[in-house]
Amino acid sequence: MDMTQHLPQIRIPATYMRGGTSKGVFFRLQDLPEAAQQPGPARDKLLQRVIGSPDPYGAQIDGMGGATSSTSKCVILSKSTRPDHDVDYLYGQVSIDKDFVDWSGNCGNLSTAAGAFALHAGFVDAARVPQDGVCVVRIWQANIGKTIIAHVPVAGGQVQETGDFELDGVTFPAAEIVLEFIDPSDDGDEGGAMFPTGNLVDTLDVPGVGTFQATMINAGIPTVFVNAADIGYQGTELREDINGDPAQLARFEQIRVAGALRMGLIQTPEEAAIRQHTPKIAFVSPPKDYTASSGKTIAAADVDLLVRALSMGKLHHAMMGTCAVAIGTAAAIPGTLVNLAAGGGARNAVRVGHPSGTLRVGAEAKQDNGQWTVTKAVMSRSARILMEGFVRVPAGCF
Repeated sequence: MDMTQHLPQIRIPATYMRGGTSKGVFFRLQDLPEAAQQPGPARDKLLQRVIGSPDPYGAQIDGMGGATSSTSKCVILSKSTRPDHDVDYLYGQVSIDKDFVDWSGNCGNLSTAAGAFALHAGFVDAARVPQDGVCVVRIWQANIGKTIIAHVPVAGGQVQETGDFELDGVTFPAAEIVLEFIDPSDDGDEGGAMFPTGNLVDTLDVPGVGTFQATMINAGIPTVFVNAADIGYQGTELREDINGDPAQLARFEQIRVAGALRMGLIQTPEEAAIRQHTPKIAFVSPPKDYTASSGKTIAAADVDLLVRALSMGKLHHAMMGTCAVAIGTAAAIPGTLVNLAAGGGARNAVRVGHPSGTLRVGAEAKQDNGQWTVTKAVMSRSARILMEGFVRVPAGCF
């Protein structure tokens, strides 16, 4: 008889949070079982079991996940050991149906919740927390080695979660949290910097799909941008227009793999299977009228460009925060496909139309000796605790 079947469940302190248009299970590093306090298989297995993966049914019924890339996420936070930072933030994208956790990138939306959670968990020195006002939370994003500054509203010495800030893709209003992604581009050692190929626009040859223009950028998260029209889309598509069609999704994956190879993120196409979180693939279009997934009409005059992005192999219901950083950064650099879709020229902010509505993202770009750099990208999000207490997992699962 296998006695592991009769082991009790263990309880792990956890907080379930929404951040931006995502949600995930948040842990303090010191609350994890000792075996999971270090990176490795034990940590991955634990987080998979918490979320309910890998699940061949794709439903995550036996876990906290919500069966979408936006809700299959875990976050580990600890008091920062780095000078001038409050909290170290590590993000795991848990595959829904496959056996892996992707640690290769950040979640921009959950960065919002990381700032709020840092305050909830007591990681910010009390002397830096105002009784009423805005607390500046300095986050070290450990996946990608970057600084994020979260401006978190505080009332009565506690995080203010309620408010009237509306975020398309989130049903109810909440308090606004402003995020600054500092020096968001990759610092690549060998001319890779922001544009790994050295070009603002490349011709990308995708076997079996075709040849078309692409802007490949490392900012916020590695992203491959293509023109919607070049791959047969309007740029106004919603999730249901694409996600139910395996042939369309397979074509996007082929484009993503070709981009990943050109960006040097993988050496063989096979490696892409365990690196689904990065790079992202997105398609852009000049402004058009469309109806958002909520039924709201988005007028062409209300946006500067349209962007549709895929995450973990599916069209995202709104816009990933990290991809928004990439959009804002690319839009600020004249000549990229993103910049051209927005009308070209110099700009330090864009209004983006996505499946759930619109968002605004700003970026500060400058050119030095022919090299573009971006000092920061800025956007507004919100965050809220949904539930706190303990998650339970079978003792033998990791």
